[in-house]
Amino acid sequence: MSNKDLVSMIDHTLLKPEATAEQVETLALEAKEYKFASVCVNPTWVKKAADILKDTPEVKVCTVIGFPLGASTPEVKAFETINAIENGADEVDMVINIGALKSKQFDLVEQDIAAVINAAKGKALTKVIIETCLLTDEEKVKACELSVKAGADYVKTSTGFSTGGATVEDVALMRKTVGPDLGVKASGGVRSLEDAQNVVKAGATRIGASSGVAIAKGQTSNSSY
Repeated sequence: MSNKDLVSMIDHTLLKPEATAEQVETLALEAKEYKFASVCVNPTWVKKAADILKDTPEVKVCTVIGFPLGASTPEVKAFETINAIENGADEVDMVINIGALKSKQFDLVEQDIAAVINAAKGKALTKVIIETCLLTDEEKVKACELSVKAGADYVKTSTGFSTGGATVEDVALMRKTVGPDLGVKASGGVRSLEDAQNVVKAGATRIGASSGVAIAKGQTSNSSY
């Protein structure tokens, strides 16, 4: 895979709570320049990012739902999804109810995922963040199976705000679980071209990183996301 193809798989990400309007603008302009897959910003910045990218349809606007804890109710996540799409989001990355999964409340987890997918249906791509660092391998598999059952477009490793990010092993396990057709997004800790190449080899089809520019230049970033 060429470096250019790899760069086109990156969701150029800025999710820090202290992110400023100026930084969001820089993010969007970098995404235009490097032709990243999307910019990924918190919901409050979706409209601004969409305005900047309105003449660059190939760069999507991605946002996060129930982020970073996943502990809001399905109804709140559905509303947040609708609002984000109204503001210009093309893709939504939702965090599952992690506590419900660990409590084996699988119907609730599926309902939680489906609430977002139904709210986004026909309007936005959906990615399901399972927060791998908090799960056993068995729980990772179950979360992926529930995401597939609910109709997700992607499963995603991490928020980047918990105890760890993407690992090659987790990406490979997720790919094995969902099969060849569903998207797998690796996020959290992908800081270099080598990191990006490794997760793609393991089965990732999208990469969430705040280090997109460094990756595009073949450099290494010290960013945590």
